[in-house]
Amino acid sequence: MDIVIVTTIIASLFLVIGAAEPLAARLRLPYSVILAALGVLIGVGAIFFLQTDLTDALNPVAEAILGLPIRSNVFLYVFLPTLLFQATLGMNLRRMLDDWVPILVLAIVAVVVATLSVGYALAWASALPLAACLLIGAIVSTTDPSAVVSIFRSISAPQRLTRIIEGESLLNDAAAIALFGLFMSFVALGVPDPELSDALARFPLLIAGGALTGWLAARLAVWIMAIVNQHELAQLSISVALPYLAYIGAEQTIGASGVIAVVTAGLTMNLIAPGRLPPQTWINLRELWGVLAHWAGALIFILAALLIPRLLEEVRLGDVVLLAVVVLAAIAARAVILFGLLPILTFVGTSPAVERPYRAVILWGGLRGALTLALALAVTESFRIPVETKRLVGILATGFTLFTLIVQGTTLRWVIRRLGLDRLSPIDEALSRQVIAVALQTVREDVARTTENYDLSRDIVRAEAKRFSTRLDDAVKQAEDSADILDRDRITLGLIALAGQERDTILLRVRDRTISARMADQVLSDADRLIEGARTQGRSGYQRAARRGVTYGRAFRMAVFLHNRLGLSRPLARMTADRFELLLSQRLILRDLGEFIQGRILRIHGRRVADLLQDLLSRRNDGVETALEGLRLQYPGYAEELEQRFIRRTALRIEEREYTSMRDDGLIGAEVFTALMQDIASRRVEEEDRPRLDIALQRAELIRQLPLFADLDEVAQKRLGRALKTRYVNAEDVVVRKDSPARNVYFIASGAVELSTARQTLRLGRGEMFGQMAVLSNKNPRAMVRAIAPSTFLVLDDARFRRLLGRSGSLRDAVRASAEKRGIPAPQILRDAAE
Repeated sequence: MDIVIVTTIIASLFLVIGAAEPLAARLRLPYSVILAALGVLIGVGAIFFLQTDLTDALNPVAEAILGLPIRSNVFLYVFLPTLLFQATLGMNLRRMLDDWVPILVLAIVAVVVATLSVGYALAWASALPLAACLLIGAIVSTTDPSAVVSIFRSISAPQRLTRIIEGESLLNDAAAIALFGLFMSFVALGVPDPELSDALARFPLLIAGGALTGWLAARLAVWIMAIVNQHELAQLSISVALPYLAYIGAEQTIGASGVIAVVTAGLTMNLIAPGRLPPQTWINLRELWGVLAHWAGALIFILAALLIPRLLEEVRLGDVVLLAVVVLAAIAARAVILFGLLPILTFVGTSPAVERPYRAVILWGGLRGALTLALALAVTESFRIPVETKRLVGILATGFTLFTLIVQGTTLRWVIRRLGLDRLSPIDEALSRQVIAVALQTVREDVARTTENYDLSRDIVRAEAKRFSTRLDDAVKQAEDSADILDRDRITLGLIALAGQERDTILLRVRDRTISARMADQVLSDADRLIEGARTQGRSGYQRAARRGVTYGRAFRMAVFLHNRLGLSRPLARMTADRFELLLSQRLILRDLGEFIQGRILRIHGRRVADLLQDLLSRRNDGVETALEGLRLQYPGYAEELEQRFIRRTALRIEEREYTSMRDDGLIGAEVFTALMQDIASRRVEEEDRPRLDIALQRAELIRQLPLFADLDEVAQKRLGRALKTRYVNAEDVVVRKDSPARNVYFIASGAVELSTARQTLRLGRGEMFGQMAVLSNKNPRAMVRAIAPSTFLVLDDARFRRLLGRSGSLRDAVRASAEKRGIPAPQILRDAAE
C-alpha cells in the first residue's frame, strides 16, 4: 500500500478527531458516540465509492481506507495498554483504596455475572455450543464508562460515585479480557461444554501472574528513572516503554493477563513515582500520557467503527432475535448488580449509598465501545474458530455495541433530565451563590489595586466601581438570604469552602516545594476526603475525615505487628517518618486557614458560622500539635531534622525566585541563570532525601530520657530496650478493660490516658505508668484505661517488671507515689513485689 496514501488517511483521521469533540458538545451527545458514527460513515462511504459507477476518482482512497492493516493485535497491543496505563496514572489511588470493596465486587462479580447471564441465555436460544456462548458473554461484558463519567462530572455528581465507576471500569476491562482468553482457548480447542470450575480456577492464576509482572516492571522502571533524575526526557521515554513491555512480558513470557500487568504497573507507578521524581517531571509525565490516551482512545473508536459495515454484511433475521437476547441478558445482569448487590453492600457498610436515580443512569449508561469490537475482531481473525461461530460473534458483538451507542448513548441525557439529575440540589445552588459572591469580592479587590496603576478618569472608575458594587451586593445578599437553606446547611457550605481552600493552599505549597513531592498525594487525598465528608455528612463527616488524618490506620498497625513479631523495622520506620512529615505539613496548612475564615467565610456566612469553623479548625490544630508533640517525645531529635530540612527547602525556593526575578529584570543572562538553576536543582535533590529514622536508636534514647529508668546503667537500659514492646493507640481506644487478666505494665512514651474506677477518674501523661497495681497485687484490673490522645506505650510483661522493680530505686519510688495517689498502702505492694 502506498505510504503517502496511508499517511494522508491517518492525518485525516486526526482532523476527524479534532472535529468530533466540538461536534459532540454542540449536539450534546457523548464523544464516543460521535466518534463511532463518524467511523461508520467513513467505512460506509468507502464501500459506496468502490461499488458505485458514478466515479472512480476516489477508488484508490476507498481501497486504502478499507485496506488499512486493522487487526485485533493492533488494538490489544498498541492502543489498549495506552488507555489502561493513562487511566491508572490519572486516578487518586489513595482515595480509590477507600472504596476497594465495591470496586472489586463490581469489576469482577459484575463481569462474571454478565458473562454467565449472556452465555446461558444464548445457549438456550441458539444452537451454539456453551463455550462459544460464554465467549460472546465475555466479549460484551466490558463497559465504556467515559460517557457516564463525563455527564456525571457535568452535573456535579458525588466524587466517590465517579471514582467507583472509573475504578470498576478499569478492572472490568482486565477481568473481561482474562475471561475472553479462557473461553477463546476452549472454543479453539473444540471443547463445547467447558467445566466452569476449571475455567474459574485458572482465572486467579492469570490475575496473580499479571499483577506480579506489572509490579516488578514498574519498580524497575521507577528505579531506572530515579537514576537518571536530571534528564526529564529520558524519564518520559522510560514511562512510555513501561506499559508495552509489561503487557508483552505477561502475555508472551508467562502466559498471564497483560491487561492486569499494565493496570498493576500503572497503579504502582502512581503510588511510588511522585516521591521519586521531581514534581514538574511527574506533572509533565501525566500530561504526556493524557495526550497519548486521547489519541489512542479516539483512533481505536474510529478504526473499530470502520470495521462495522464488514462485520454486519451477513445479517439474518434470526440474528436479530439472538441480538435481542444478548441485549436483555446483559441489561438484566447489570441491573442485578446495581439494584441487588449494591444495596446489600451499602447495608453491610462496605459501599457508599448510591441513590436509585444514579443507579438507573449507570444501568442505562453501560455503553460498549471499541474494546468489544476489538475482541470480536480477534475471534473473526482466528482460523481455529468455526465459520458460523465467527459470523455470530461478529454480528452479535457489533450489533450490541451499536445498540448501546445509538439507543442508550443518544438518550442518556434525556434519561438524566427525566430523573432530575440535571438540576442542582438546594445546597449546591447555595454553594454556587457563595462561590459567585466570594469570587466577585476578590475581583473587586484586585480591580481596585489594578486601576491605581493606570491613569484613568476618576469619574469612569467611580461609575464602574458603583456598577460592580451593585452586582456584588446582590450576590452577597443572595448568598446570605437563601430562605431554603437551613443553618446546618450553611455550616456545611462553610466547611466545603474551608476544605476547598485547604486543597488550594496545599497545591500552592506543593508548587513552591514547601511540601515535598513524597507527601503531596497524601495531603491532597486528605483534603479531598474533607471535602467529600463535608458534602455528604456535614460537620460530622468533616470531623471524621479530620480525625482520620491524625490517627493510626490499619497499615500502621500492620507495620507495628511486623516490627514486634517478626523484627521487620523498615516498614514501621518509613511509615513513622511519613507520619512526622504529614503532621508537619498539616500544621503548616492549618495555620494558613484562619485568615480565610475571618475574611471570606465571615463576609458570606456571618459571625456564628465563622466562629464555629474557627473552633473546628482550632480543634484540628490541637489534635495535630498533640500528635506531633507525641512523636517528638517518642523520637527525640528527628522532628528537628525534618524542620531543618523544611527550612532549607524554603530557602531554596526563595533563592530560585530571586534568580528568576534577576533574569526577568535583565540583571543576569540566560547562561548564568541556567548554571544557577542547575546548582539549585542538585541541592534540592539532596534535600528531598529524608533523614533515616532508626527506631532502635530512638527507643534507647527515649528510655534514657524517661525519669523512671534514670538510675539504670547503660547495660540495663539496653537490656530493657530489647524487652520493651511498642504499642500505638488512637484517641478513645480502650487500652485495658476492667477485670481483664493483669499481664503487662504500660509506660507512656507519648500521649495521655484516663483511668476510670468506681471511685475516681485519673489522667496520666508522658513518663507515667499504669497496670502495675494489678500486676503487683495479682488481681484483675479494677480500672478501665482509655486513651484520650493518639498515644504510644512501652509495654513490659509482669515477670520482667518484677525483676526491674528490684533493680530500680526510681521505679520503686514511682510505684509508691502512684499507690499513695490512689489511696493504696504502698509498703504492702512493695512487700508483695519482693516476695
